[in-house]
Parts: sequence; structure tokens; C-alpha cells
Amino acid sequence: MPSDQERNAFSERLRLALKRGHKPVKGATDLARLFNLQHDGTGVSVQTTHKWLSGRAIPTTEKIKTLAEWLGVSEHWLHYGPPPDPGLSKTKENKFQQAKYPASPETIELAKKIEALPEHQKYLVEELITQFYGQGPD
Repeated sequence: MPSDQERNAFSERLRLALKRGHKPVKGATDLARLFNLQHDGTGVSVQTTHKWLSGRAIPTTEKIKTLAEWLGVSEHWLHYGPPPDPGLSKTKENKFQQAKYPASPETIELAKKIEALPEHQKYLVEELITQFYGQGPD
């Protein structure tokens, strides 16, 4: 059974994905109606979607799949959040150490601010950077 923290984190990610979506979703009633149009299986009630939005429940895997496809996010991110960062690999560490110029104080300050963000906001920053620069060399 998911913990309160897991349910609240899911709710936060769901609300974020709904805000980023193509069509605005105004509350649990709208979410239930629009979800039921997308989902092939058994529909959900307004009470169920209200529980999703308020952090009192997490949908089944099948419903998460529908939500993720509909909202244009990964199932893993929606259900669990971003994958854990295993840390920098030795190759990436070497690339940073071999940089032509040392990091400026502004760059270090920005990195500290990003590091202090909640996980879902770090995810958004990473997505934004990816949009500007692509995946980049590994």
C-alpha cells in the first residue's frame, strides 16, 4: 500500500502534467470525464479522480498507462517520479574536470539553486534544457 508521501507525490506530478497538457482540465469532474473518453477499460468516478488529485489514492497501473499516454509523460515518471540519479559516471566526471574554463560563480550558484528544487521541478528544468540543446553527447 502506498504511503501518504507516495500518494501526495503522485498527486503533485499528476497536477503538473495536467497543467502542461494541451487542454486545460478544471478539477475532478473534468478529469473524470476526459479520462473516461481516453480509457478503454472501466471508467472512473469523480470521487476517484478527486482522490488522485488530493493525494488519497494512486490509480492502477492500467489507468496510469492511459493517463501517461494522454498527458504525454512517461508512465514511470507519473507513477514514481524521476529515476534516481546514480551519480556521475567516471567518464562524465572526467569531462567536467577537463573543461576548458572553470565554472563561474554564477554557474555554481545556478547549480545550487537547481539542486535545491523539488524533484518534479528538477525534472522540468532538465526537460527545458533538453528542448534547447537536445540530449547532448554522453
